[in-house]
Amino acid sequence: MTKTNFDMDAALKQLREGKDLTGKDGILTPLIKQLTEAAMQAELEEHLSDKEQSNRKNGSTSKTVKSPAGSFELDTPRDRAGSFEPQLVKKHQTHLTDELERKIIALFSLGTSYQDIRMHIEDLYGIHVSNGTINAVTDKLLPELQAWRERPLEAVYPIVWLDAIHYKIKENGRFISKAVYTILGLNIDGKKELLGLYLSESEGAHHWLSVLTDLHNRGVQDILIACVDGLKGFPEAIESIYPKTEVQHCIIHQIRNSLKYVASKNQKAFMADLKCVYKAATLSAAESALDDLEAKWGDKYPIVIQSWRNKWATLSAYFKYPDYVRTVIYTTNAVEAVHRQFRKLTKTKGGFSNEGSLLKLLYAGMLKATERWSHPVQNWNLTLSQLTIHFEGRLDGHIDL
Repeated sequence: MTKTNFDMDAALKQLREGKDLTGKDGILTPLIKQLTEAAMQAELEEHLSDKEQSNRKNGSTSKTVKSPAGSFELDTPRDRAGSFEPQLVKKHQTHLTDELERKIIALFSLGTSYQDIRMHIEDLYGIHVSNGTINAVTDKLLPELQAWRERPLEAVYPIVWLDAIHYKIKENGRFISKAVYTILGLNIDGKKELLGLYLSESEGAHHWLSVLTDLHNRGVQDILIACVDGLKGFPEAIESIYPKTEVQHCIIHQIRNSLKYVASKNQKAFMADLKCVYKAATLSAAESALDDLEAKWGDKYPIVIQSWRNKWATLSAYFKYPDYVRTVIYTTNAVEAVHRQFRKLTKTKGGFSNEGSLLKLLYAGMLKATERWSHPVQNWNLTLSQLTIHFEGRLDGHIDL
């Protein structure tokens, strides 16, 4: 075997002796060098065969190249005319970056800090990368994020959940709290789909009008049920864009907000009575239980009772459906699960230097989370049948019967 050929027997011996496959002085480094140089020679031969004028090989130049398998001296072939431009490893390129970039983005999408990413890359490949390099690699997600935010959407989403999560973002030299509004849809096939991420300093009818207008402009013609956590201004905004959409306020959020105004010594007893309201079998039974709740607790906690009364039309919408539909729509748990994934990514971050640094991390995490969304939600066929009845004609032409 010649000096330039990869010695398999020697490599196996080194492996048995405990030498690393990759990293600095890894076993595979000579093989990467050999394959890269062979591929570049093939590039040069193809280049020479395409040229009519006289041209020929002209030796090689050497440069140090860093690869995921380790660093090595690469002999780059040359031609006499100097017209050869290698594509595999370009003239001034000193890194074989594709796998390295994939590894950096994979670590980034798990919420790994820049310091830990540097350490992982150093351990795996024997290559030192700076924070600037990591930032440049992860910034490649930004155009992809923008394209994702502008992509066309389906015409009808039977169910959509909306919720917000807050982060500190640096602006004009100080950190301010901004809300990221997450819109999660359930499509005709019963599969979850994140429709958009929207950043805002405040909520209100004007903000929600712009969000819903964006959905409409991207192709969403109809939403059957929108599940929200009591977002200020949302019912008014959705009325103007999707007037036929049914709004269901999240019961869990309403319960949490109610308990803020109930003394801790009374919370257990109050919850036992409140459970009779939201766990009732029918709407009439729920309304009767709400009357009982007011009779018992109304004098002590009038603000809580009044809140349930004021929102009753949207809090009680789910009572018209059977249990398997109620389970899907009476809380915003589906979108809160996405936010739990976001919190795992950002838990070590005190704040973000700009909006882009936050959004690219959430986008990377979203791509990871959606890998598990390949199957319809439980009992989807039964749920779709119920929605077809309750929203007669609005799914026509969108489902196969």
